[in-house]
Amino acid sequence: MPSSFEKTINNTESPDTIKTDMLDPLDYQYRLQRDIDIVIKQPEYTSVCPMTGLPDFGCITIRYRPNQKIIELKSLKFYLLQYRNVGIFYEHVVNRILDDLVKVLDPKFMEVAGDFSARGGITTKVTAVYEREK
Repeated sequence: MPSSFEKTINNTESPDTIKTDMLDPLDYQYRLQRDIDIVIKQPEYTSVCPMTGLPDFGCITIRYRPNQKIIELKSLKFYLLQYRNVGIFYEHVVNRILDDLVKVLDPKFMEVAGDFSARGGITTKVTAVYEREK
């Protein structure tokens, strides 16, 4: 399999096809009054195993404390749907989602967790964390 994960015989797409320009940050209007924690769950996440081309399923949970911006949920949904045919390892997708959202939102804190369905009798949960320097 090519290291660039370009289209293969399994018809998987490269992680390079994921775009962030659809993510729509909105102003958090209460930023001067209080901190809040936001938890978003996408229980129907899908991508593709880059080794076999078989589908991967899981729940992506995003927990964050906004600074000045919050994410518009429809834009997040469409961003996550891009992974549907992408060949990417669990460990990489969680880090990629975290990096993309941190870049767009600049939160005070963010955690992205992937709780992936069993494959061959093994389940996997991966968590990546970002904490803004004070």
